[in-house]
Amino acid sequence: MIKLYNSLTNRIEEFKPIKKNTVMMYVCGSTVYNNMHIGNSRPIIFFDVVNRFFRYLGYDVFMVSNFTDIDDKIINKARELNITESEVSEKYIKEILETYKSLNCLPHYKNPKVTDNMDDIIKFIDELVNKDGAYVVDGDVYFDVNKVEDYGVLSGQSKENLISGARIEENEKKKQAVDFNLWKKTKDGLKWDSPWSEGRPGWHTECVVMVNKIFKGKIDIHGGGVELKFPHHDNEIAQSEVMHNHHLANYWMHNGSIDMGGEKMSKSIGNIIMADDLVKRVGYPVYRLMILNVPYRQPLNYKEDLIIQTSKDYEKINRAYVGLFRKLQIEYGVTEYKGIIASSDLVDLKEEFIREMSNDFNAANGLTVIFKLVKIMNSLVRSKDLNIEYVKEVLTLYNEFTWVLGIDEEILPLEESELSLVKLWQEARINKDFDKADMYRKEISKLGITL
Repeated sequence: MIKLYNSLTNRIEEFKPIKKNTVMMYVCGSTVYNNMHIGNSRPIIFFDVVNRFFRYLGYDVFMVSNFTDIDDKIINKARELNITESEVSEKYIKEILETYKSLNCLPHYKNPKVTDNMDDIIKFIDELVNKDGAYVVDGDVYFDVNKVEDYGVLSGQSKENLISGARIEENEKKKQAVDFNLWKKTKDGLKWDSPWSEGRPGWHTECVVMVNKIFKGKIDIHGGGVELKFPHHDNEIAQSEVMHNHHLANYWMHNGSIDMGGEKMSKSIGNIIMADDLVKRVGYPVYRLMILNVPYRQPLNYKEDLIIQTSKDYEKINRAYVGLFRKLQIEYGVTEYKGIIASSDLVDLKEEFIREMSNDFNAANGLTVIFKLVKIMNSLVRSKDLNIEYVKEVLTLYNEFTWVLGIDEEILPLEESELSLVKLWQEARINKDFDKADMYRKEISKLGITL
């Protein structure tokens, strides 16, 4: 039984899918005017693990994450680079998809673009107007929050507080300050014809439309960063209530921000580290473990010490795996190790891992279980007499665990020439011929053989 924290109800709840053994999940994606920084990558990595864990348990998962490819920031970027908005968005969509790959994220079911859904967006807004949930003023269209009794239900803010709050933009065209824009009349940038004016949609409508177009109704999970609770996700819920009489998703999940020097990481502030730069420097396993070893709802305070410690942790994990894999081939001639988890201690570990991950996707505790398995692996590396079938189970379980966390390690068996070299190195060490051992070790390193 999976339990998760539902931001809509502010409590841990049992996950009950709308369709049996199926998960329909939508995660708000990038506005494509720049490359991804590590703050942007936290939801991508976390919800990738959610996707993987559901799959591990046998669910069919349909994970969708969009690209917002029309926005003022894209217009400004196009002017800065003296290219079209479409060229800007296509450039960064391509690069962000490559970043997904470099972070070892599973491909998504769909990555819809706003500009590919414009007819549906215009139709949706028109229906809201016809339902008296929105109103038109001088070619602009605004959502009337008075049509929703529980507006602000996700963020827990009342309409009164929102109206008086500084975060709400004053606009004399609106009936009240908290009403939000569905369609913007404009002469700048890409624009489309509509019943109201030539213009483009407001941000908060785009995701609602794409969710309904792809999933044809309410979904299981809607996710994103905590900063999206208000206004974006509250406004999505409001539109869905007027249009479909439901909250769009049964479960709303939000990850905490990544802070740097006590401030939220943000392109506007400039305190950012680009995802591509970090993954090149430390590798995707260390990157992912850094993200996952902090409970997802908490802020993550990025600092170099965190990278150093995570690198050491991963080295311990990887060294145990490589050592046991190599021992199987070098000492027993075994290079295939897929096994069925049957030994009682390993069955217990598997159940513990599933139990921890089922508790609101607690990857940090899941990693603790992996370290228990690492202790077993290290003891087997030191053992002089191995039960081969048991070792196969251990390695199989290790790969299952790490796959859930998004670490797909593949070690190729040594070729005959490489195997002979390693055996010569081992023999020199046993004979305490350290000069020869050093010479062989250097040759092994040159060949890029991990031991």
